[in-house]
Amino acid sequence: MPQTHPESAPFSGYHLTAPGRPDRELTEVGPGTLCGEYLRRYWHPVFLTDELGERPRLIRILGEDLVLFRDRSGRLGLVHKKCPHRRASLEFGRCEARGIRCCYHGWLFDIDGAILDIPGEPADSPSAQKVMQNTRLGAYPVREYKGLVFAYLGPPEARPPFPIYDTYELPDTVMSPYEVRFNCNWLQVLDAIADPAHTAFLHHDQFSEGFGALGEIRFYERHKTRFLGTATRRVGGNVWVRVNELILPNFTQAGAAFAVDGRAPTYFGRSAFTRWVVPIDDEHCAARAWGNFGPRADPPEWNTPEGLQRIEQGEPTDRSYEQKQRSPGDVEAVEGMGAIADHDNEHLVSGDRGVALYRRRLRRLCRDLADGHAPPQPADLAPGVIPTYGSDTVIKAPRNGDDGDDSDRLSRLNDRVMEVLFGADDLQGAERDRFVIDALRRL
Repeated sequence: MPQTHPESAPFSGYHLTAPGRPDRELTEVGPGTLCGEYLRRYWHPVFLTDELGERPRLIRILGEDLVLFRDRSGRLGLVHKKCPHRRASLEFGRCEARGIRCCYHGWLFDIDGAILDIPGEPADSPSAQKVMQNTRLGAYPVREYKGLVFAYLGPPEARPPFPIYDTYELPDTVMSPYEVRFNCNWLQVLDAIADPAHTAFLHHDQFSEGFGALGEIRFYERHKTRFLGTATRRVGGNVWVRVNELILPNFTQAGAAFAVDGRAPTYFGRSAFTRWVVPIDDEHCAARAWGNFGPRADPPEWNTPEGLQRIEQGEPTDRSYEQKQRSPGDVEAVEGMGAIADHDNEHLVSGDRGVALYRRRLRRLCRDLADGHAPPQPADLAPGVIPTYGSDTVIKAPRNGDDGDDSDRLSRLNDRVMEVLFGADDLQGAERDRFVIDALRRL
């Protein structure tokens, strides 16, 4: 007679109390950690421009406490929190015409960390001259772009090109910067973009009825850094192909949140957000993004603070506990896993293939960097503007006279849509859009 394993027997809670462990290779992001060093080889959005006033702002990114400021000449600086003199915090410093001055003894620093002035010392002070020649405040390059402040925290000699994606310049599109914070590790937030199945359960009442259909799920890995998950659903007489997109390490796009529900023909509608999941430290992260509004994105009436929160996670973030229980969003789903999920207690199935694919590649790239191999960059995907795939396509495709299972037909339509998208890889801008949209109309 076969033996029943204690952990799979009825009422086996007693046997399942051992604490699980997180995947430390991928969840630890501080300086010197495997994944932290990998993440430092990329540009990340670290702040919203509109929230930066005349005073410095203390921020935390990849486990580092930093001070972001704009000097009076308009230049942005991102520097280590503590002054190299007596370790006072520069969050209390004063922004000057050139750089930031420490509140404690008045040392003045340029945006690149150079010491410009040590007041209170004789002009010929050997010690002051030595310090100015041999000491710098830690500083990082920053770039302001469309209302987001981006920073690069890696080795200066390895700074990559700032990537420009095609969705930055969609005609007649308004891009609104936003931030949503999560009290958990970055990996469990990023996982959702490679998991198109979750929308049928978590978001079926939050966006449209069509989201509730699970449909046919497919996954793709392209060029070592790009991962796609498609959900192909039937909505009445139409077939809706929705493409979720992840470009490593943390850039994500999908389809629209409110503009598309599967009931009207749509050809290469673009993403509701252009988004990064940015680690703050091991137990906190933030989604920093643009919400996209226009004829190929979401309707302008959702361009509000609450609308941006709904686009990000399905529900507003400021709700009572009872409201969160009745209609949880992404925040509740991922924070409920704990500050860092116990990954060795997970039981992955075929629907988690996208998550498994990108985690495996992320781990490989982290280990390769530790072995001295520079990681690929988004700019490697294409010269100039980088084409992206996050989108919605809805094609009229009535059933063939019966109400039976048409999963094979859904799969074939999914394959044909993706062949069209991949077939335009060598095109850019309006030319690519025309090619894709015309080909999809012909389907």
